[in-house]
Amino acid sequence: MNSTQHLIRSQRDLLLSWTRDHPAPLLRWLHDDEVLSSAHYLSLLEKSPSNAVVQALETVCATEESSVKFLQVLKEVQDYYCKDLQVWVERHCRNDGVSKSVPATVEIGEKKSKSPIAKLFKGKSNVFTLTPEVKAKEEWKSSRRIKAANIQVPISAHKTTLLNRTGQLKCYSEGEGVASNSASHIEIRYTDLFVTEDDESVDSSQHEYFDLASRRARIYVHQTCQRIKPCNLLSSQGTSGRTPKRVKMKGIAGIGKSVAVQRLLYEWAIGKNMREFTCLFDLRFRELNLIEEPLSLLELLGERFRYLKTALPDLFSSPSSLLFILDGLDEFKFPLDWSSPDTNIDIGSKVPISELMVALIKGSLLPEASVILTTRPSTEAPKRFFQRCCIVLGFEEDQVKEYTTKFYKDTKIAGRVYDYILSNDNLFVLSFIPLYCYIICTAMAEFFSSENKDVGDSKSLELNPPRTVSEVYFCYLFTAVKHHALKGVTERSTPRSEVLSLAKQQLTNLGKLAYENLLQKKIIFKSSDLENYGVTPADLESTFLCHILQPLKEETVEMFSFFHLTVQEHLAALYCAINLYSQDDIVQALDFWCFGQRPTSSRAAPLHNPDLNMDKLEGLQMFTRFFVGMLRARLEGQLEGLVHSPLEQVEEIPARLGYWFQSQFKGRKLENQTALNLLHCLMEFHNKETTSMVAPEIKRLYLFKMKLSVVDCAAMHYVLQFSLHKLQELNVGYSNIGNRGLTRLGPILHRCESLYLRYNCLDRQAALLESAVLKSNECQVKKLFMCGNNLGPEGVLELWNALEHNNTVEELYLDITGITERGTENIVNCLSKNTSLKTLTIVGNDIGEVGRKRLRELEQRRPGLRIIANFVDDLGLLQAYLDWVEEIQADRDQMDSVKNADALQSVLKGLQVAGDQVEKGENANKAKELQTKILDMLKSHSDKNEGR
Repeated sequence: MNSTQHLIRSQRDLLLSWTRDHPAPLLRWLHDDEVLSSAHYLSLLEKSPSNAVVQALETVCATEESSVKFLQVLKEVQDYYCKDLQVWVERHCRNDGVSKSVPATVEIGEKKSKSPIAKLFKGKSNVFTLTPEVKAKEEWKSSRRIKAANIQVPISAHKTTLLNRTGQLKCYSEGEGVASNSASHIEIRYTDLFVTEDDESVDSSQHEYFDLASRRARIYVHQTCQRIKPCNLLSSQGTSGRTPKRVKMKGIAGIGKSVAVQRLLYEWAIGKNMREFTCLFDLRFRELNLIEEPLSLLELLGERFRYLKTALPDLFSSPSSLLFILDGLDEFKFPLDWSSPDTNIDIGSKVPISELMVALIKGSLLPEASVILTTRPSTEAPKRFFQRCCIVLGFEEDQVKEYTTKFYKDTKIAGRVYDYILSNDNLFVLSFIPLYCYIICTAMAEFFSSENKDVGDSKSLELNPPRTVSEVYFCYLFTAVKHHALKGVTERSTPRSEVLSLAKQQLTNLGKLAYENLLQKKIIFKSSDLENYGVTPADLESTFLCHILQPLKEETVEMFSFFHLTVQEHLAALYCAINLYSQDDIVQALDFWCFGQRPTSSRAAPLHNPDLNMDKLEGLQMFTRFFVGMLRARLEGQLEGLVHSPLEQVEEIPARLGYWFQSQFKGRKLENQTALNLLHCLMEFHNKETTSMVAPEIKRLYLFKMKLSVVDCAAMHYVLQFSLHKLQELNVGYSNIGNRGLTRLGPILHRCESLYLRYNCLDRQAALLESAVLKSNECQVKKLFMCGNNLGPEGVLELWNALEHNNTVEELYLDITGITERGTENIVNCLSKNTSLKTLTIVGNDIGEVGRKRLRELEQRRPGLRIIANFVDDLGLLQAYLDWVEEIQADRDQMDSVKNADALQSVLKGLQVAGDQVEKGENANKAKELQTKILDMLKSHSDKNEGR
């Protein structure tokens, strides 16, 4: 056995006693130095601290090489441990040659005349005298060393505190029907997030989930995004090399902002990232809500981080080494005045907490310090104060798989759940939001455990995995009640009605709290708020409330919020579904939530609120979907045990709802989002009688530029499949549905008289699907707009083949679809046999001279077919493209929402090719105007990207 191995073995008990209470830094550094494999490292994190260190020491002692690395690691992490260990490290690491080499001492008499350092000294005697400049520099270095020594112990205490606070992530269920309120180590449970640059566009009138879905539809399909790890938020940007000082990171509730901050703090505390910062101060706005009196930044930090109090003056002497993390601006109750002039305040100035935060964020206080601010999109924090604005988009598909694998310890169950998520559009889209992913995995644990193999009663919601969003949430709630609140009281075979009956009063109280505060847009509660609704904070640990409400306790603060905004919405919907008893109540409620019409006659509890501020009644789309889903569950008897009184005229409710939805589509000019939400409500209600009444009344569906998800397409398909009538127009142009969305719409496309699929990032697969539609004997399509999709030559060849036998299509628009010379090979043969097509536009495609020759031949063989292959051929087309360019200019979101830069380049090329054919006239003037505008726009877009 070599010397280092022997040393560690002989001192193992001492090393164990020094490190066992806090092994995380040691284990992480051993892993990163490849002493511990990843699998071994993660397994050690699941063990008790003592066992983890014992097993790590066994591994370390296996070879002399790993033993030497261990001593090197121990020297790096010694500050996390006691003084005795530091003394031991100093002695043994020096003896074993681990310490950094010390430069050889230069003898006083040794000549070093050519060395630059010789110029720092005066005279030639052996007693050197420092110049004033060097003397000052040496004194400054000495001062810095003293300051470093002064802050070393407090910073070590700060890092240890952060590691204890950030090292665990809560997880409530591990599958197999076992519920727990345990925690997994952050290294085991944390899954990377998708964070990218933000363009600051937000529609505050709609539910934040839908704005995110729009953004994801745009970003995922069309843009190559810069993926940003939380630890790189303050890294230099682009070619400019500019390092941002102030960064805003925003995202919807449950998207992972606070967890990303937790990971960032953990990585710094363990010494692995952001090492350029001497100290990180993390402050939560919900904690700052309790500060009523003016105070200084020095007082605030001294109270919040008491162990740092003595070190603060030294830390503030170098503000550029400080990072402030301000988490949850949306939870701050005090108004922020962003337009107020900068005041001359310093770290000792006593000011109101709101003024202090504004000064810190704007940079008028500690401009050299760095700040990371997190907030939900609905809260204003002007972009001008930040050098970088980011948005958290949640998970990508591979991360959903990773999360699912980490959630379930049984890999077979994890695989089955993930496959089920992939096969269900509703769950697939939801799963990209981390907290939705958690809710789905918790709900699914009930259905995919090995205990369920031989269970009968296939009609039971308890035994069939959920399909709709409402079902997912109800299963999540039921799992929490059954396996936590009633653990030991109920068995697996206990009927649902009995389980719900036992939790009836708590669910009713909780639902009322959720609903009445949802209407007031209130999401944070005091203990007194909970008690007013009969919810006891003391029950949080002993009932299912630990799954539903989370305490926001920081130091002396005790506030509460629902586990997720949508959990509040779901409980609010459940409360309404069990407290509305008649058709009239239900219809008045829908008028109220969807269109802001005050209830006139109902005395039902959910509708009797005279103090309600109607201005806040917006963004209730998800809530209304939950409500109709829960109403269906009630009609089917799924809420038995919760309801107080039976529904009146229960058999007539589906028909009455059918008339209500019918009247909305017939009698209102519905906004895009409202129309889409009604389709989703019908899908959640999932009643054939109701939907069959509504679908035939939908003559047109105009969802232009809605950025639709595959679930939106599923909702359209679900409703429209119940109508056999022709749909006069389906416009989903600029909606980014992609191939997957188009596939969901596939079965209804043949009934669309005018079908707008422009700029949807469709490719050859979409062309194959559309070709099958055109070949169908039931095809009713007259106008087909496919412009701006990358169909390519193979795709359009399939379209020409389909049109050979089609007799309905009169207008076909294939501008900028990637048609090449090869894409025209069969156009003459196929289209010369077609008798219905009257207009074909294929401008912006590089078909070459051979392609143009084929078009001329086709025109001779089909004199009734008008072919527009050049932009200058048609004045109306030129005007349409001018309108399109102006539309892009007016909509800052649209330039990036699809590959418009590429499309504009194609138009420009087409203008240049065709421009020589027309020297004067209105066509030539329009062509020149269009060319100029496109050149200006492309230059502006290029300049903007370079600026980023």
